[in-house]
Amino acid sequence: MTEIPDTNTLNHDKDHLSSSKTGESEEDLSEKLTNVKLSVNNHSDPTPNSTTDSSSIRERILRKLSISHTSSYIPEHKFWDTQLVTKLTDVVNSNDYGPIDSNEDISKVKKNPIALPNGFEWVSLDINDEEDRNQVYKLLSENYVEDGDALFRFDYKPEFLIWALTVPNYNKEWQIGVQVSSCKTLIGYITAVPVNVNVIGNTLKLAEVNFLCIHKKFRSKRLAPVLIKEITRRVNLSGIWQAIYTAGIVIPKPIAKCRYWHRPLDIKRLISARFSGVGRRMTISRAIRIYKVNDIPNVEMRPMEQKDVLSVHKLLRKYLQKYKLYQEFDVHEVEHQFMPREDIIQTFVKTNEDEVTDMVSYYSLPSTVINNRKVHTIRAAYSFYNIATTMPFKSLMEHAIFFAKSQGYDVYNALDLMENSLVFKDLKFGMGDGDLHYYMFNYRVPDLKSTDVGMVLL
Repeated sequence: MTEIPDTNTLNHDKDHLSSSKTGESEEDLSEKLTNVKLSVNNHSDPTPNSTTDSSSIRERILRKLSISHTSSYIPEHKFWDTQLVTKLTDVVNSNDYGPIDSNEDISKVKKNPIALPNGFEWVSLDINDEEDRNQVYKLLSENYVEDGDALFRFDYKPEFLIWALTVPNYNKEWQIGVQVSSCKTLIGYITAVPVNVNVIGNTLKLAEVNFLCIHKKFRSKRLAPVLIKEITRRVNLSGIWQAIYTAGIVIPKPIAKCRYWHRPLDIKRLISARFSGVGRRMTISRAIRIYKVNDIPNVEMRPMEQKDVLSVHKLLRKYLQKYKLYQEFDVHEVEHQFMPREDIIQTFVKTNEDEVTDMVSYYSLPSTVINNRKVHTIRAAYSFYNIATTMPFKSLMEHAIFFAKSQGYDVYNALDLMENSLVFKDLKFGMGDGDLHYYMFNYRVPDLKSTDVGMVLL
């Protein structure tokens, strides 16, 4: 734990949790792709200047309240350099985007699964089946992304996995596991779901890849590249040739880079969980005052209801068109992904004559606090999609923070994509110290700014 001179900053996000080691090879790295939203970035921990005004103190709190982690150095990319991805040295011009390989002949795709090392076998998993779901949850809860000091680990609940993986038109064959042949223990996992994504004005049918996880004891078996190749094969057999995914580290080659920002909601609990330590010049009571979430006297929003689905769909479709990368939701996807589900997804709307004019949403991703007698779980709300047309965007996000606090969340996290960064300073968000990179498989894309991105991947 880092001792904080004036409190600390919070950095509880996917790109900061990793078991990566410094100076690992590409072979090691490919085994440590414990999800396709993984690992960490090199970072330094700046020492704040000595000052006592509340604004500077708040900034130092947010800058230093960070999960410590090891850095990752990647000398080469032996695996990724064999894949249909843009090389790190390639420059993609604004008129040069498109497929890397335009050959879309299903007859040339291998019909049999990729060969596994002796002692392992493929298994298809149905997340709607309780036994399969429990196996997946056990693997993820014990082996998925955690911070470098093994203090925190993401806890994707079974109900969350159902929500994330059973989107409309999902393919059960895209939920793949590797198990030990002798005992049938699940030791590897990867998934994909179909999405329609608009990339610089072009609608593409893609696979969104996620939840790549290898059991800690089997990460020397080089199973991650095999899982990636197998999900690619199965997606290709369905006539889909491109994919989208995110990662905390730099691999060939990001199309966009976003940064997580964090708004503490219960700083006392975060400190108790060893997210941070309070330094000599700051007391817990003072930190609590700084991060108090104010009540909203006149709440203008209510939870989304079934009757709002068509209107929310219309609002999303119109709003997202301003971005260079966004998902083209259909009505069924809006219903599935935005209708409130307790402890999974929350959506609030403002209406005018039954027409939704404004909306805010966030999903729940808790982390297990490892070996802590006081706090066992940190509840984190992650900003999803936020649209303001009749109210100030700041007011919209104040509603989101208020709702999350009232529902017992400990921290509110948001990427600096879409319009989010407009309110970070005013609403006491602190910048994280790692980046979340967006990637596309088999598609060249010019470099995009974070504000060009209108798509949130789970």
